[in-house]
Amino acid sequence: MGKGGQQPNPLSIVNLKLRFSFFDSSISKPLFITLLALTLILLISNLQPYHETTSSLSENKLISTQNQDHPHIRSFTSYGNAAALFVHMGAYRGGPMTFSIVGLASKPLHVFGRPWYKCEWISNYNNGTTRSIKSKAYKILPDWGYGRVYTTVVVNCTFTENPNADNLGGNLFLYAYYTESTKRYEKIPVLEETPGSYDESRFNPPYMYDYIYCGSPLYGNLNAARIKEWMAYHVWFFGPKSHFVLHNAGGITPEVKAVLEPWVKAGRVTVQDIRDQAEYDGYYYNQFLIVNDCLHRYRHDANWTFYFDVDEYIYLPDGNTLESVLTDFSNNTQFTIEQNAMSTMLCLNDSNHDYSRDWGFEKLLFRDQRTKIRRDRKYAIQAKNAFATGIHMSENVVGGTLHQTETKIRYYHYHNSITVHEELCREWVTLEDQNVTWFDSLPYVYDDNMKKLASMIRQFEHDYFQNSSSGLFSSAMAVSQH
Repeated sequence: MGKGGQQPNPLSIVNLKLRFSFFDSSISKPLFITLLALTLILLISNLQPYHETTSSLSENKLISTQNQDHPHIRSFTSYGNAAALFVHMGAYRGGPMTFSIVGLASKPLHVFGRPWYKCEWISNYNNGTTRSIKSKAYKILPDWGYGRVYTTVVVNCTFTENPNADNLGGNLFLYAYYTESTKRYEKIPVLEETPGSYDESRFNPPYMYDYIYCGSPLYGNLNAARIKEWMAYHVWFFGPKSHFVLHNAGGITPEVKAVLEPWVKAGRVTVQDIRDQAEYDGYYYNQFLIVNDCLHRYRHDANWTFYFDVDEYIYLPDGNTLESVLTDFSNNTQFTIEQNAMSTMLCLNDSNHDYSRDWGFEKLLFRDQRTKIRRDRKYAIQAKNAFATGIHMSENVVGGTLHQTETKIRYYHYHNSITVHEELCREWVTLEDQNVTWFDSLPYVYDDNMKKLASMIRQFEHDYFQNSSSGLFSSAMAVSQH
């Protein structure tokens, strides 16, 4: 009996005997071999089995991935999603037989894989039965190279017949496939047409508007005064048969909303709330997604759709009218517009003038002379001939694109001025030889074309809301209710 009433460890006894055997020359060789064998048996019996060890590790640290029937076949179990296969934003008819579906998709999947799509229309019948029509789908990636985790996808579905010719209604489904295989896919409901809602006349002129403005996402701390000026100017510029679509990505603060509200009530502005797009990491607040959704949503609502930003002002030089310019350009699907890049801090040093009440474009009068070598452009498009679009132009159109339009139409660009809340005039300069002023080693030329329009725009804004007898307000309401 060992100390404390415990049984002695057999392994210790054998090890002790074995140790002494090396020093006891009287022990025979057979006995030594017997003791050695007994020692090995005891050692093996005290070891934990290997399968128990691995099982314990699996329970405590890992989920076992070993197939019991085929121990060399490993299984892979996934959890969560790095990026969605498809994020649906909108789906719209492009005509009697075509639809466009606008959304986001995993950019790595489109870079390294081969996802694809097809469409199905399921019609309603009065007797409760349905009919299925399928079509191939053509995908367009208009922001190729710009996307981040997500890239913009426009899917065009063209059927061999009008799937809702009987006007009984139905549903459009998008099949999104993960790979070239047809085994893994998602069936996504994207559009419903209720009975009697199909109206083919809307695809043909005359359209509701002459001009639609499709704005990029509005974000950041915008200066409401700049938005107020921009709206007044462009409602005047585009005339009563125009409409403005703005997209709130967080930039329409209560102050900005207050200056937009009168135009919304007058039927001149629609604000789309797109703040949920922040959940999907795309290029620049998913700008490509937004402009493409606007293109297809309003594709048959106007003759021309304009794309530019709220720090940019369209201008017609040399007495041109917008109607005459667009008549000249009408044989083209789109045309681009070059900028007049303006300083957003330089003002004329005139001690006799109070600039505090001037509008932004009224006091920023110095144009960057390098505009001749620093090209930038925005554009207008006949949306009915476009399958997808971009930020500075579309590469997916039927018809021509016209450049070098600067003698007919331009735009003044007050870059980033809409986020400045302090006084815009932060540097004062004087006119120098040949009307050129140098500042920070850069040449600026004095340009007061926009200043000459400021008083007229202020009066127009006042009359629009204050003087109903002018007819401006009533005519705008008539257009909005068309």
